[in-house]
Amino acid sequence: MLETPEPEGKPGEHHSGELHRASAEAKAERIIAEELRRQGWKEADIAGPAQDDPVKLELAARLRRETTLSTKAIAERVHFGSSKAVSRSLHCYMNRSAAGGAGQGQLRL
Repeated sequence: MLETPEPEGKPGEHHSGELHRASAEAKAERIIAEELRRQGWKEADIAGPAQDDPVKLELAARLRRETTLSTKAIAERVHFGSSKAVSRSLHCYMNRSAAGGAGQGQLRL
């Protein structure tokens, strides 16, 4: 019996947790590369700005919305410091975004 292939980037339930994690990390890297290009940033630019930088916040929010990465993994990848810092910042940022503030496509530099 032949198995139907899973859509790219979406492993099925029969795949291991390691494969799910690797898939989430690959998707996160694609998102990061896309956002860096969109903002005219280089990889090294992520480490520089403060945690409340709107570009970093939008990047972290997009990773949270579109991947299954933990807040700890997001904090490490986007240079936020601790997972508590990214959780707190994202909570405030995403609530503001939902209320019509900056974020989700409204980012201006």
